[in-house]
Amino acid sequence: MIETYYAGSYWLARPESAEACAYRAEHFFRSLERCDPAWNRWYPPADSFEQARKRQFTPNAASFQKLFAQQKHQSGEGFSFRLWTGESPEETSSAGASCGSAESWLPSNCVLTPFDEGPVGERVLTASVMTDVLRSMSVAWEPEWAVATSHQHLEMLAQQVIPPGTFVGWVMYFSRLRGTVPPLPAPVRIEPLEDKGTLVILTPERFSASNPEHVALAARVHELLKRAGLLRPLQPWPA
Repeated sequence: MIETYYAGSYWLARPESAEACAYRAEHFFRSLERCDPAWNRWYPPADSFEQARKRQFTPNAASFQKLFAQQKHQSGEGFSFRLWTGESPEETSSAGASCGSAESWLPSNCVLTPFDEGPVGERVLTASVMTDVLRSMSVAWEPEWAVATSHQHLEMLAQQVIPPGTFVGWVMYFSRLRGTVPPLPAPVRIEPLEDKGTLVILTPERFSASNPEHVALAARVHELLKRAGLLRPLQPWPA
């Protein structure tokens, strides 16, 4: 069975206007295109692959503001969208976000499902590209926490859904609001991200839930990060 991956960034109770969310979305998609050229063309959902491919979406601030003016892209005080890309039905990737909400019970987020099959999947599912993806998300959306990891590893951790911010994945981002990342064992790499926070890359090769060494390393890093107070549920964004 093929192991599938996702990258997600999360924050809580940060009210923002449609204009602010639109500019963040534009920044994210511009940065994502630089991560890999396969992310340079986007489409809204449609009834079929062929129909959607006729409706290319330009991911700039003006387009997102028009989108957020539509009721179906509004949820309470917040806004949401989902786009996809791909050259064939067998090789697709999607990205979406929920943003702008002041609600403290449901996290705002930006989530990317990368290509996971074929030559594009082989190219993007690397530590360097997924680190670039998380860096792009974190600079654009300024989340409290972000992660890129496999669905299978997440399923191994718990039988029920575990809150964002409380587990270890392949690549992680911790906002400076959460504290300082402690020294971590090799081969883990730690990178500062501007003045915003810290990236943590667990393995230089593709992380896999079927690799016992990867799973053991994740468990060890989990204990160190938990001890440092970095693995905890999201908190409402400071005013």
